[in-house]
Amino acid sequence: MQAIILAAGMGKRMKELTANRTKCMVEVNGVRLIDRMLRQLDGRGLTRIVIVVGYAGQDLMDHVNSLKVGTPITFVENPIYDRTNNIYSLKLAKDYLCLEDTLLFESDIIFEDAVLDELLNDPRPTLALVDKYESWMDGTCVKINTDDTISSFVPGRQFTFEEIPEYYKTVNIYKFSKDFSVHQYVPFLEAYVEALGNNEYYEQVLRVITMLDGSELRAKRLNGEKWYEIDDIQDLDIAESMFNPDEDEKLRMLQGRYGGYWRYPDMIDFCYLVNPFFPPKRMMDEIKANFEILLTQYPSGMRVNSLLAAKDFCVSRDQIVVGNGAAELIKSWMSQLKGRIGIIRPTFEEYGHRYDPEQTVVFHPDDPDFSYTAEDLIGFFGKNTVETLIVINPDNPSGNYLPKADLLKLVRWTKDRGMDLLIDESFADFADEPDNSMLDRQLLRENEHLYVMKSISKSYGVPGLRLGILASGNVKRIAEMKKDVAIWNINSFAEFYLQIEEKYKKDYVAAMDMIRSERERFINELQKNRLLRVVPSQANYLMVEIRGIISASELAKRLLIRHHLLVKDLTEKVGRQYLRIAIRNKADNDRLIYAMNSELIPIAKERI
Repeated sequence: MQAIILAAGMGKRMKELTANRTKCMVEVNGVRLIDRMLRQLDGRGLTRIVIVVGYAGQDLMDHVNSLKVGTPITFVENPIYDRTNNIYSLKLAKDYLCLEDTLLFESDIIFEDAVLDELLNDPRPTLALVDKYESWMDGTCVKINTDDTISSFVPGRQFTFEEIPEYYKTVNIYKFSKDFSVHQYVPFLEAYVEALGNNEYYEQVLRVITMLDGSELRAKRLNGEKWYEIDDIQDLDIAESMFNPDEDEKLRMLQGRYGGYWRYPDMIDFCYLVNPFFPPKRMMDEIKANFEILLTQYPSGMRVNSLLAAKDFCVSRDQIVVGNGAAELIKSWMSQLKGRIGIIRPTFEEYGHRYDPEQTVVFHPDDPDFSYTAEDLIGFFGKNTVETLIVINPDNPSGNYLPKADLLKLVRWTKDRGMDLLIDESFADFADEPDNSMLDRQLLRENEHLYVMKSISKSYGVPGLRLGILASGNVKRIAEMKKDVAIWNINSFAEFYLQIEEKYKKDYVAAMDMIRSERERFINELQKNRLLRVVPSQANYLMVEIRGIISASELAKRLLIRHHLLVKDLTEKVGRQYLRIAIRNKADNDRLIYAMNSELIPIAKERI
């Protein structure tokens, strides 16, 4: 068996990274794509490796010749790489295809060794490696029958979103038998080029062959093995985190992305905090039905969106400002503060990071569960005076919750002391206490020093819309913030969500009941493992202590590398061995429970 690598393309979408070199010379974590691929192929008993070169071909050949590769390497040059596509590159190597069985690769693919093993260990002679289609994938797809025959190749221009559940993406790695190449592929390749020219894709030939009776081509489905196609700089960035050999660095890189995890196959995000039971399908269908209008029309300005938000949250229009996520409002509000501020730690750090540490007074709960009461805060900040007190309720990451009666006590106390009070109730809807919101028109009107922040992403499960609100009886301050943020600071999809949200109140109430029930079940299941201690929480996340047997960082790393589960390591934030785990649906939560038990229990047995 031999290998053929197609590496003649210019890689224009990589921009400056391929200005003077072909794409396979780009480095992923300090290793060139071609170096990695040749290392993976070397030692597999191949008779030769054929590389078709074109753009910056001499540099590529010189580099490959400098490597210590035991397998003989042959180069085929494509002199018109800038006017042809990969069908012509493969046509130039057709004589090699007819010599023996062949592994065919495009040079911009990065994959783990297990992908190659799957192909080589399968006894079927002619295979197209495929993976279940995901939203981040681009290029040719196929439809597959139950016997792994390919019913059709679907090029990009014929892709239809309605058929996504049926699609598999070609990985651009193939195994051709000599017989298949000699009697089917090469004859059709030559005829196809003769009829349609050189500016086509070699997979078009496979598409024609699948229409014939008796083709031996079969699909080989991957099952979680890692691979990635690198077409642009974003792909490169993702590949560097997926294939980083340093597990600690890989965890750091993934946590530092702050989202966008749909680009990572089979990974479940327990790090970021949303509602798994809302919005309902009917609401999403209503948004989809208006997609074209929302995409092509300008949103309303701040005045209208304030009116929508006021309707949804039972306050006056002049009491509320809408933000592109709560983060935008936090930045604007914090920029107007003067004097000392009071915060509780550990907590959500966006507030603390936005202010001078020298002007920040921190209350650290003296409690193993990081819990505190209104009286604790009054006692501490009564002695350590601040101009503004910031309370996140429930707190993040502890899930500590102050009942509404305690919050009202803080409202009265801060008013008497001449202090501003901000209550961030982004997670309050998850608490067991009914009717606990501080978003009340009369309460705000009577307490101009009170500000109420709410992230719509967290409890309403729509982080992609980027929506947040801030309400206060200090209408002058609210008006100043409306001028501070952009007039079109939210998009049409977010505005439409505010417009229709009220129709789905019953669904929202039901979703909250579901997550409270799942939270209780999840806590009970986690606590069956004696190596875990779950901190009581009224939010949609749990703070879990890892009891001595392994560090939180090591467990987080193992969950990511071995089980594709991303959790929040709190070691640096808390100074002790804690993870923060989002509450998802039952299936996802059970997968995490199984993974944690599978990592912790064997270690415990070893140490007994």
